[in-house]
Formats: sequence, C-alpha cells, structure tokens
Amino acid sequence: MLLDTGISIIMNRWLEITQDELVLFITDEHHLREAEAVEKWARSSDSVVRVIVLDSQEVQKGQVIEDMSELLSRSNVIIGATDYSFITTPPVIRATKAGARFLSLPLSCTDGTSLLENEFIAMDTRWASKVGKKLQSALKKASFVRVTTKKGTDLLFDKRGRTCGLYNGMATRPRQIASTSFEVFVPIVEHGTEGKLILDGSLGYIGLTKEPIEIDFHEGRMEIISTHPDAERLKEYVLSFDDPTMFINGELGIGLNVLSKCRGVSYIEDESTYGTFHIGMGRNISLGGVQMAKGHFDMVTHEPTIMADDVVIMKNGQAYL
Repeated sequence: MLLDTGISIIMNRWLEITQDELVLFITDEHHLREAEAVEKWARSSDSVVRVIVLDSQEVQKGQVIEDMSELLSRSNVIIGATDYSFITTPPVIRATKAGARFLSLPLSCTDGTSLLENEFIAMDTRWASKVGKKLQSALKKASFVRVTTKKGTDLLFDKRGRTCGLYNGMATRPRQIASTSFEVFVPIVEHGTEGKLILDGSLGYIGLTKEPIEIDFHEGRMEIISTHPDAERLKEYVLSFDDPTMFINGELGIGLNVLSKCRGVSYIEDESTYGTFHIGMGRNISLGGVQMAKGHFDMVTHEPTIMADDVVIMKNGQAYL
C-alpha cells in the first residue's frame, strides 16, 4: 500500500476530518516521512493540521505528553503517531473529556516500513464492529472471563464492575478514543487474574517469541517461569521500567483484524490479529481501569477459547456467537 493511501484511509475514513477542525499530529524523530505526508494531505484537502515532532524516548516516559496537556485540550482531533502509544495517559483522558477525539496510531515497525504502508490498515471497519459488538455484548453480562488454549493456557480474569470497549479505528464523534488496534478490550480488575499463560505469539514492542514462554499469574501479578532467552528478554524489558506495577495485568484484549498477521513487525498489527488474544500489562487508566504505571505493553497468544462466565464466545480463535 502507498503511504499516501494509508494516510487517506486514516484521515478521511477513520476520522472524517473536516476543514473547520484543528488536527494535532504528534509524532517522533523516527517518522518524519509520515509527518511530511500528513502535511501534504493537509495542503491538498485545505485542512488545518499542526505537526509536532517529539523525542521518542521522552514519549515513553510520559512527561512530555503531560507538558502538552493544554494544547491537546484545545484541539479537535489528536493523532498519537509516535513509536510508543500514549493512549493510556491522563492528558488524553482530559483532552477527550474537553471534547477532542483521539486516535492512537503507534507507527513503530521493525522492518523499516511505515505502519501506514501495511495492508491491515485497509481492514473493513464495519465487519470488525459487527463481530466486536457481539463479543462485547456477551462480555458485558459476565463477571469472569476464562481463556484457555490447546498449548496449556488457563487463565481466569475478574471483570466485575468493569465495562468492555471496542476499537475499530473509527473516531468520528467528540470525546471518542480510538486505536489502530482493532480489538475488544476489557480493563479487568487489576489484582484479579489467576492461572497460567503459555505465551506463543508476540512480546509487544520487542517482537515475536521463538518458543513459548510459561507465565504464572497470581492476584494479577505475573511471574515468568521459563528461563530461555526470549523469557529473559521479556523479563529484562519489564524490569527496565523500574516500576513494579508493570508486572500487574490491566487488560484483556481480543483481536478483530482479519488482515493482520502476528509477525512481530508491528505490535499494533500483532495484537489486532483475529484469532489471538492479548494481555495488557501496566497502565490501564484510559481503558476504564484504575492503574497508573510508567507504561503499557501487550503479550499476544494464538487460538484462544474464551468463555464469558459459562458462555463460549470464541473457540480456538474463531468467534462463536
């Protein structure tokens, strides 16, 4: 897909930008090509787009986003197009409460391509919404969610008092938060996850695992049991945040994008992949949880069977409704 095509999908289809809106496109030093293409789109459509380029490491720390809180709240549309997602930060919550709409568009790719050149951007938003709403409806009624896989995953998530949400790229209404990750998400009770995860997909920002990683959860906290190189790599990554809450689960997600493949190239594509589920660690406050942390990352696993209380809603990775 051409970069210009991907930007057109985002601006025209997902956000439905109008000429009277102030659009804030926030990116980092790794994505100047995308920034130039957005400015080109703005000129051709007579739209008002302000491009801001930040330091990627400062984005991950979060303070630079906090410092921009007032500017965010004055904008009609905010696009978070940095390497690291900041959808889970308090400034995004404040800006959307003030009337802005926000699209999380993390552009991080490990193969040198632009996220906006990848075919999964062309996913049918209506199909994702249709399937996602069915899953969402079943999850809404449940107090607990159980996830199992043939490889040995067996996890119980507590969702009492929590409301599940749906992302399908679309953010066309004021106060709406959207993500490039097509998914149903549940900001589960932070200390309520119990069981075993056999992680056989993606480690989020740090790519694929070459062999499954065994992880135990007790009262929401993960303990990495495996000791092979990928397990050690994951452990070192979590420890690098110097924040014990990064070991606490805050989200259960179910991928809805049939064009995505869990390739380890883009963590957004990985967690969006239909037929997978992911566990979001760390910060979940903008998803509807209460946990603040220095970051958020997702671990993706294939072919789940998912039960909302005693109702099967997905079987071996296929929606079962």
